[in-house]
Formats: sequence, structure tokens, C-alpha cells
Amino acid sequence: MPTTAPITQDVLTIPRRAAPEGRMNLIGLTRAQLTDALRAIGTPERQVKMRAGQIWQWLYHWGVRDFAAMTNLAKDYRAKLAEHFVIALPQVVSRQISADGTRKYLLRIGGGHEVETVYIPEESRGTLCISSQVGCTLTCSFCHTGTQKLVRNLTAAEIVGQLMLARDDLGEWPVPGAPKNETRLVSNLVLMGMGEPLYNFDSVRDAMHVVMDHEGLSLSRRRITLSTSGVVPEIARCATEIGCLLAVSFHATTDAVRDTLVPINRKWNIATLLDALRAYPRLSNSERITFEYVMLKGVNDTDADARRLVRLIAGIPAKINLIPFNEWPGAPYERSDWARIEAFADIIHKAGYASPIRTPRGEDIMAACGQLKSETERARKSRAAIEAEARG
Repeated sequence: MPTTAPITQDVLTIPRRAAPEGRMNLIGLTRAQLTDALRAIGTPERQVKMRAGQIWQWLYHWGVRDFAAMTNLAKDYRAKLAEHFVIALPQVVSRQISADGTRKYLLRIGGGHEVETVYIPEESRGTLCISSQVGCTLTCSFCHTGTQKLVRNLTAAEIVGQLMLARDDLGEWPVPGAPKNETRLVSNLVLMGMGEPLYNFDSVRDAMHVVMDHEGLSLSRRRITLSTSGVVPEIARCATEIGCLLAVSFHATTDAVRDTLVPINRKWNIATLLDALRAYPRLSNSERITFEYVMLKGVNDTDADARRLVRLIAGIPAKINLIPFNEWPGAPYERSDWARIEAFADIIHKAGYASPIRTPRGEDIMAACGQLKSETERARKSRAAIEAEARG
């Protein structure tokens, strides 16, 4: 990896717009919710579906943030929209660019809380890693995000807004009148940032319905991967209500080790999790499950672990992503030696599974897998307080 120092740059071109009292934010509403909102302000029934489609395209195809620019709507209707609604996104506080081109955005959301979003450019695709919660409930011992307590769930608007802001920064919105450009700088979306997506199911589902809609942001469900640590009761719902690809933070081949690395295992152990995963490809029409496996020196990286992993996932269409541990200040683990990682991968490959070793990206700006954490967030709240804030 190049040793060039990362470039740090503030990005303050997107003003923060909190929704004024009585005005609803249109970002993050599903088509049905948008239609209902337009009906509620008196849009004639014979027009409401058409108006919803027009506004949807302005928001999600063209990236327009001003009702006055929606020129195929009558001026008085645009004024009515502005009276009742806002188009509000998170605020970009800062952007850091790694020596390898990875971009990390620090975003401020409602209540002054902060989350991080990461864009990873590659030769054949561009992947945006988005967050679903401020902090995390799961306290996985190898993950820096897990050392930040859960503050609250993100709304659908805050989840969709991460993609929209990345497209702003990358200049990816189409330009009216310009030749059509099919190149997608953000071609893939992964819910692998801060938080456990399946503990914020409704907002994640609604946000993904917005993202997948073919008349707007238009990312195929096969270009979206949701990563879970193993919230078993929600896995089947994810298959039927979202239908995206699934990744599982697996990381261990015995309950004794996984109980420490991924404490949710004490609630739903490996056998219970694997039972849920076996049904997922059929329910979601997905090709395979991705098993994420962080390589921790002397903890989970032996040949015996590799062979046990192969036995455990037998019968599940799968690939195994091996993730060299990304160190962070005070981390209790070390990265496995490269030769050990390659030997582990070779055993899995010979058993017939794809076993790519993930190239660490953005380590110099703490943007690599497991390193995300908004340093200003330290609030501790009870689950009841979190749920009350999410409802409010």
C-alpha cells in the first residue's frame, strides 16, 4: 500500500436542514408512504399516483433538493409541497481520502449525533459501506464500532441519505440534456457500517425499497449486501421483505470462541444460526451466503478451524471472505500472519468454496472493516429511551 499521507478535507457544500415543525421529510419515504403523504395534503386522487412518480424521479433520479426546480409541476403545487414538506439529508461534517482512494465521510444526523460512511473504489466496481445505527448493541470484541454504545437507530431518511450524499460528492447524478452515462461509481451497497441492520429492521427495509426502486437510485437487490451478526428471528424477514444478498459475521467455528468474539452467539448459537441460513437462499432467491471471517492471530486461524468451518457450512451455497484483522488503538487482538491466512484460505478453497482474502482498504484513515467509530459519541441510553426516540 502506498505510504502517501491521506488528504483530509472538509465538505460543507450540503447545508444541514432539520425538518421544521409540521413539515415532513420526503427522503426515505417508500412510494406508498409518499403517495399517502401527497394525498393527505389534498392532491386529487386522480393525480396522486402520477405526482408521486414525478417527485420520486426528481428526488432519486435527478438528485434535486429544491421543490422550485421540479419544473413539470405547476408553480402553485410546488409552493404547496414546500409548505408541507422538506427534502433533508444528513450534514457532511468531513471527508477523508485514503492513499488508496477510499473515502470516509463523517455525517451529522438529527440530535447532533454522528455516523460514518465509507466509499471504496475498485477497478470493476465502487462499493459504499453505510451505517444503520449510531453505535452498536453487540460489543463484538474485535470491532472498534462495538466499543461505542448504541445511541439510536437511524431513520430510513438517514440511511438513504448516505447514498445520496456519496453521489453528490462523486458527481454521479445525471445531468439533464447530457448523453446518458451508464457508469455507476456507486455500483454496490453494503450494510456493513456502524450498527446491526437487523436490529433496525423497519427503517433498513424501507430504505432499501427506496434504493432498489428502478425509477430512482435503481440499485439491484443483487448489488446490495446486508451483514448481520446473527439476529436469527429477523433473517427470514430479511429474505422475504428485502431480498438482498446476506453476509454473516461468523468469525469462529466453536460456540466457546464465538461467544467471546460475537456475544450475540450466547443467544443464538452457531447451530441455530446455521439452520436459519440454510433457508435464506431459497426464501430470497439469492445465490449464496457470504461468511465473513476475521483472521485473529492464535484465536481462530488454525488448520483445524478451517476444516471445522468447511464442515459447519456443508450444504449452504456459500463463499467465505477472509478479513485480515484491522487493528485499532487498544485492540485486544493481532492480525494473523499472512502465511497463516493463505494456508487457511487454501484449505477452504480445496473444499470447493471461494475464499477471497479481503485487501484492507482505508486503514490510514481508520475506514477499514471493523474500524468505524464516531469519536464524539459516548452517550449511554436504555433500550426504552432508544426506542422512544426512534418512534418520536
